[in-house]
Amino acid sequence: MYLLKCANNSLYCGITNDLTRRIRQHNGEIKGGAKYTRANTPCELVYQELATDRSNASKREYEIKHMDKSDKLLLIKSA
Repeated sequence: MYLLKCANNSLYCGITNDLTRRIRQHNGEIKGGAKYTRANTPCELVYQELATDRSNASKREYEIKHMDKSDKLLLIKSA
């Protein structure tokens, strides 16, 4: 699970098993990535968590996506 800070100062949350590749996709360096992040590049990794499996990663992503931005910023700061 990861959080990116986009050029427009928004936060984007996602999950992956290859973070380096995924960030390159989000920044439009290689094919793939979310349309939203490709439109708001550059994106910078600001937070990441490891999960035991994809199911747990998805659950954590869901939790974080439903947080207020202020709570997400506190999470980033605590890392």
